[in-house]
Amino acid sequence: MQALRLESPQQFAQIDLPDAAPPRPGEALVRVHRVGICGTDISAYLGKMPFVTYPRILGHELGVEVVEVGEGVTNVRAGDRCSVEPYINDPGSYASRRGRPNCCENLQVLGVHCDGGMRPYFPLPARKLHVSAKLSLEQLALVETLAIGCHAVARSGLAADESCLIIGAGPIGLATLEFVRLAGAKIIVLDKSASRLDFARRVMRVEHAIEPSDQLEVQLLELCDGHLPDVVIDATGSSQSMSAGFGLVAPGGRLVYVGLTADEVHFRHPTFHRPEGTLLCSRNALPGDFTRIIGLIEAGQIDTQPWITHRTSLAELPGAFPSYLRPETGVVKAMVEVP
Repeated sequence: MQALRLESPQQFAQIDLPDAAPPRPGEALVRVHRVGICGTDISAYLGKMPFVTYPRILGHELGVEVVEVGEGVTNVRAGDRCSVEPYINDPGSYASRRGRPNCCENLQVLGVHCDGGMRPYFPLPARKLHVSAKLSLEQLALVETLAIGCHAVARSGLAADESCLIIGAGPIGLATLEFVRLAGAKIIVLDKSASRLDFARRVMRVEHAIEPSDQLEVQLLELCDGHLPDVVIDATGSSQSMSAGFGLVAPGGRLVYVGLTADEVHFRHPTFHRPEGTLLCSRNALPGDFTRIIGLIEAGQIDTQPWITHRTSLAELPGAFPSYLRPETGVVKAMVEVP
C-alpha cells in the first residue's frame, strides 16, 4: 500500500508499505479516510519539532473506519466510524495509573514518536477509538484539535465570571476559544496576524480580537474592568510570547502553556510572584475530552463548519504543504483525503 513519509525536514516521499497485519488481541485495524494538518505537522516539516525523529509518517488528527477487530475487543466493531485518540500510553505506567495517560512516561504519539495516519490502513489499540454514528469523517478528524483546547481550558480552571486572554489565533487558539466560550467567560484574542484576527472576529464571533502593542496592558485593563485577565492561555509556541505572558495575569491568575517551544522561557520572578500567579502546562488531552467533544458536536453546540478551509489528497499534499506555511494562504485547518 502507498503511504506518504517525511524523510527529513521539507522532504516528503511516496513509499510502498506491506499490507497491514491483522489486529492482535486488543487492537483494531482501521481504514484512514481523513487526516487533519496541524502545527505539529508543520513544525516537523520545518525540522522544529523536538519530539519528531525522521523518517516519519505524519498524521495524528484522524477520521477512520474500523475494518477488523482483534480478540477481546468490545468497544468497537467493523464499520464503525471513529476519531482516534493518538496518544498511545502504557496503561501500567505511573502517569496512566494516576489518570494522566496524556503525559505517560512511555508515551508514543502517532505521527510524532511513531508512524501516524498518512497511510491507508494500520492497527492500533482499540481503546484509542471513539465512535460516532452521526459525525462525518472530517468532523471526526477535527476532534483531536478541539480536544487540545478542551484540555487546556480544563487545566486553567476557568470560571464563568472570569476573563481569558488567548494568545495565538491559530487552530489551537481557536480550539481553546470554543471551550472558553462554553465556560461562559469573557474572551480576548491576541494575535499579530491581521487575517487571523479578522477570522476570529468575522467567523468565530469574537468581540475583542486585538494586536500586540506598547499599550497592551492598558487595553487589557480596560477590557477586564480594571484588572488583567484571570487566565492567559498561550497557544503560540513562541518563547518570546510565552515569556511575556508572566506579566499579563490578574492577582490569583493562571498562565497556561498549550503551545510548545524548544527554546528557553524567561521571566523576572517578582513579576509573577506579585500576583501569586500559577503556571500550568497542558499536554495533549484525556479520553474524556474526546467523549465530551463528540457529544457537543452531535448536539450542535460546536459548529465545525468554519474550521476546514483547505482540502487536498494525499498524493497532492507534498506540493500543497509549503503553501500552508504562508499566512496569506489563510489556512485554518487543511484536511487530507486518503484514497
